[in-house]
Amino acid sequence: MKMLKLSTLIILLGSLGYAGGDISPVSDYEIEDAVVADEEAYIEPIVEEPADYIEPIVEEPVVVAPEPKPEPVIVAPKPVPVVVPAPVPIKNISANGFYAGLGITGARYRDSCHCKKGVKVTNRDTTYGGMAKVGYDFNQYVGVEARGLKTNWKSDGSRVEHAGIFVKPMLPVGNSSNIYGLIGAGKTKTKGSMPHADTESLALGAGIEVDLSKDTPKDGRYSRPFDGHGDQEKGVGLFVDYERMVAKKHAPILDAVSAGVTYDF
Repeated sequence: MKMLKLSTLIILLGSLGYAGGDISPVSDYEIEDAVVADEEAYIEPIVEEPADYIEPIVEEPVVVAPEPKPEPVIVAPKPVPVVVPAPVPIKNISANGFYAGLGITGARYRDSCHCKKGVKVTNRDTTYGGMAKVGYDFNQYVGVEARGLKTNWKSDGSRVEHAGIFVKPMLPVGNSSNIYGLIGAGKTKTKGSMPHADTESLALGAGIEVDLSKDTPKDGRYSRPFDGHGDQEKGVGLFVDYERMVAKKHAPILDAVSAGVTYDF
């Protein structure tokens, strides 16, 4: 660039010289000084080079992967030892319906006959003694019983002996009482100064018994369902009953009222 300008200047000066202008010859020193001055005065223009194209940066969204959740730690429970109790053998409980009783009795004897022609004779006597009985209740509704009595106290001429066996139907009244009947056969004999009786006949009776013990079930299997009746448990009771010892037409009246204590086995 500098050389181009210098050449142009030289050509311009030469042209002026040919035109008749008074131009002093230029020495080499002056040309050199001019060149140096021209070089010093020349300021090279600053050409700004275009900046390199910078592609805009498009920031992509940062996808943050979720942190994996820790797997739950499953702790298996320690097995708890199960203590299995040894099976308890079931005790068989026989419903023992046996019972026995003792009591006192008052027996009545009465007989009317025409011992002499046109004369009616009536024989009456009341005596006292003891009685005993044993029985078995199959359930709360039926049982069997055997009983006997004998009187020899305050006899006016007729002592009574009696034994019989009976079917005993029962009707529970509450948990501690039974009303019962007696249907059976008996043998009855009288001794003394009055006309004697010695007969086997139908015998009937009725009474009530009260269990004084607490009838509670035991642990076990009963031979019949436990019902709280029919003497299924041991205990003491009371009874009172009436018996017609000779239930026979044209026979002397022989009956008894008894009361006493029973024990259920």
